[in-house]
Amino acid sequence: MNILKIGDKVTDFSALDQNSNEIKLSDFRGKKIVVFFYPRANTPGCTAQACNLRDHYAELKKSGYNLLGVSADSVKHQLNFSNKYNFPFPLLSDEN
Repeated sequence: MNILKIGDKVTDFSALDQNSNEIKLSDFRGKKIVVFFYPRANTPGCTAQACNLRDHYAELKKSGYNLLGVSADSVKHQLNFSNKYNFPFPLLSDEN
């Protein structure tokens, strides 16, 4: 597995978010973005990670950052996870 470093270029990708909207990385070109990956929604560690980002979301936005969460969960699972914890950022489904 390749480990990304700050400043590394990432290949464009697209995925559906929890509301079945297509989100493309290129939509954020020229903007600051944090993409966080988690193995599975509603597990203790993933929930803690996502809730911490939710709790600091206003600070991130104030600093100009956009936020995307990505896991292998289905769109339906992402929607349930987002609704349960009131996440203000998109959760992308990458079932492949």
